Amino acid sequence: MLPSTYRKLVATHFSKQFREAAQIVEVELKPPAANELIIRNRYAGVNATDVNISAGLYTPGSQPPIDLGAEMIGEVVAVGDQVTGFQVGDVALSTTVGGYAEYVTTRASRVVRAAEATPHILSLALSGTTASIGLEVGELKSGEVVLVTAAAGGTGQFAVQLAKLAGNTVIGTCSSDEKAEMLRRLGCDRVVNYKTEDLDAVLTKEYPRGVDVVYESVGRQMFDTCLDHLAIRGRLVIIGYITEYLAPPEQVTSNRAYFKLLGKSASLRSMFLLHFIRQVPEHMARLVELYQSGQLEVAVDPRPFNGLEQVADAVEYLHSGQSSGKVVVRLG
Repeated sequence: MLPSTYRKLVATHFSKQFREAAQIVEVELKPPAANELIIRNRYAGVNATDVNISAGLYTPGSQPPIDLGAEMIGEVVAVGDQVTGFQVGDVALSTTVGGYAEYVTTRASRVVRAAEATPHILSLALSGTTASIGLEVGELKSGEVVLVTAAAGGTGQFAVQLAKLAGNTVIGTCSSDEKAEMLRRLGCDRVVNYKTEDLDAVLTKEYPRGVDVVYESVGRQMFDTCLDHLAIRGRLVIIGYITEYLAPPEQVTSNRAYFKLLGKSASLRSMFLLHFIRQVPEHMARLVELYQSGQLEVAVDPRPFNGLEQVADAVEYLHSGQSSGKVVVRLG
């Protein structure tokens, strides 16, 4: 029997200081609409963009309170009258608004069935689909050189593996020897620990013809270096800029990007997942198949976070730069 109420995390005011904005509230659990499922949440994924959600940047025109969290996995506990393909007891994986909640009500069209509710399968939702769709936007081919920045993070780990599965040479950047070892295990051909090596010097010496595809999520100097090293017809895909999420935009004075792009017929692209939301279930289902068939490995950060009370701790931990792999909060 379903409870009459449940707890969730909302932003009571807009702020990039996630802890200040977030508050646990108790609300009524209503029956699902005809096209909806209710899912008892087991795990929620933590993302760098949580601070942008709490700041209201992804919900223009909305007023607080707004639901927090963007992905979850759990068991279906109620099914709308018009839903087919799901039944009570199924494991459901979803990228959905309000992932930081004990129960989540969402459209069945945004859900993919999974074999079990684990942090590893959860990681395929937002992080995996960001990588998969981002590389698609970058027109990933075979036999190219692909550079993944923040490669040991929740989404970078998938970009590395998907690029390798497509038959490419993959370079990954990270910030520690431990992360470097993980990236080698995931298939990176060249790992650059930017704390001990200069990425610009490595690319100049070892990849003089440039990089064909860059999967970029860091920003600032990392972005500038990647732009400088694009190959002829190279594509740089921006999926984030974590170095500026918690700080004002850096003001720079330099030649405009077209001076670097036109002479190479290179291009800048970007991938904001909300603009590709209809493609998410298809990509998510493919990632689940790759994982369950053993073709895709998932790295989950070992530090435990439990309950809605520790979500802010998890967000701050991710932004500290200490995490390796996907950061996850256990909710049930």
